Amino acid sequence: MKYLKWIYGALRQQRGAVAVMMLCHVLLTCCAVGFVYVSKRLVDCAVSMLQGAESRETLVTLGFVMVGIILSRIGLNALKSYLQIKTEIRLKNRMRRRMFDILLHMQSDGGDRRHTGDILNRLQEDVRVVSNVCAAILPNIFGTLLQFTAAFVFLMILEPGLGLIVVIIAPIGILAGKYVAGRIRRLTHDIRESDAKVQSHLQESVQHITLIQSMEYTDASASSLGELQGGLYGNELRRAKFSILSRVIMAVAFQAAHTVAFLWAIFGISKGTVTYGMMTAFLQLVGQIQRPLADLTSQVPSVIHATASIDRIMELEALPCEEEADPEMLEGTAGIRLEDVTFAFPDSVRPVLKDFSYDFRPGSRTAITGPTGVGKSTMIRLLLALLRPQEGRISVYSGDDSVPVSPATRCNLVYVPQGNSLFSGTVRENLLMGNPEATDDMMIAALHTAAADFVLEKPGALDMPCFEAGGGMSEGQAQRIAIARALLRPGSILLLDEFSSALDAETEILLMERLCNELPDHTMIFITHREKIIDYCDSVLRLG
Repeated sequence: MKYLKWIYGALRQQRGAVAVMMLCHVLLTCCAVGFVYVSKRLVDCAVSMLQGAESRETLVTLGFVMVGIILSRIGLNALKSYLQIKTEIRLKNRMRRRMFDILLHMQSDGGDRRHTGDILNRLQEDVRVVSNVCAAILPNIFGTLLQFTAAFVFLMILEPGLGLIVVIIAPIGILAGKYVAGRIRRLTHDIRESDAKVQSHLQESVQHITLIQSMEYTDASASSLGELQGGLYGNELRRAKFSILSRVIMAVAFQAAHTVAFLWAIFGISKGTVTYGMMTAFLQLVGQIQRPLADLTSQVPSVIHATASIDRIMELEALPCEEEADPEMLEGTAGIRLEDVTFAFPDSVRPVLKDFSYDFRPGSRTAITGPTGVGKSTMIRLLLALLRPQEGRISVYSGDDSVPVSPATRCNLVYVPQGNSLFSGTVRENLLMGNPEATDDMMIAALHTAAADFVLEKPGALDMPCFEAGGGMSEGQAQRIAIARALLRPGSILLLDEFSSALDAETEILLMERLCNELPDHTMIFITHREKIIDYCDSVLRLG
């Protein structure tokens, strides 16, 4: 029931198209039954003409009716296919957009250990599977059941005994499908997990391929991939065996039903109780009963497979999201204050910060130092409201105005993370992430302050291409462009996390001088181990 409720909600904007698809299935069922009836009448009419009991005009009229039914079925199938494709694409895009929005606004407690490869697998493969089930398979199941019911009722009207025999034989296949359904679902979940591990390994290996080559770890990495693929192969093979077994049992049951119908008709003709037209109808109706059941054997497992994907998507949808609020920009130069703050990661025994208080005064320049793992970067995430303390208060203030840190106060902060954080595209596109309204003059000024004037000397200047992770330029060059991007933001509090780690001493001094001289009204917080940075600060916060 929870899956049906979830699917109904997921189809919220596509219910009209799904309703039209179901109407198409209703009309197609009418065409299928009508085709059987017209076929029966045509055969009986042709036989009667030999005896002079029917006119040629009746035969021609029935022929035109059959042609009309055939053309109607072609048109309805084309319309149904178009709506399925359109609905599936829209649903797939909407689901990915929704899940992407959730990830972008996720409120972390610092304990989430999901691998990015697993998340991408959910965004790609799981969404594709669920979209296909919602937009195509479920409407097809509705049509399949409708066609089965109509064919069975028609057969019962023509020959109740034959209809009962077919219905007795058919459940054998259904029971076989039900028997393997639970096992198939469990195997599908294992396959999804195995596939996510394979994708995670591929992603990490491609991302760090230079490191793998330099450490001569290529054979070991390839071997690990082989082991992961072996697990995936085993799970997929076991699921395939169960599916094949189910289809074999169904095939035997359906062939038996078709044989019974044929022999029943032959026996009836020999006794004069069955006409040739009725024999044609029997064989067509048995086919129309068998075909829907055969379709169900592939459609129902697909729905069962999709429940594993729905579970994985629901896990992401259940992630806590940040509170939405309008930005709260404080006037003037802002400071940020921590009061009795305690924070610990969910799986940690010791808190990273315990009853910690500090005041980063407006306009001050503070260096945060300390050994690795003492909580320097964690403090930055707390200031950005990416993490929430278990106890205490963190607030941004300016003059008499003071507000607790939240996603709404991030507009007051300018953050430069450690390492290379450029996106593929151009320098201009990266800079515009800091301020989409920035002019060329504003971008050039930011590059100058960040000691990144070299960009203007390169071919293309602001339109110089940036490859993934800043490929094609040095680490120091990428860092300075990232600093320029951050400086285009309007906030007055700069958070710089090891921002000069890849710079030589001369460039580092030039950068610090420009930051201090050109941004005198900014509060600056540096996480650093570099003594040159500390020399430019008026206070030092030593953690640990």
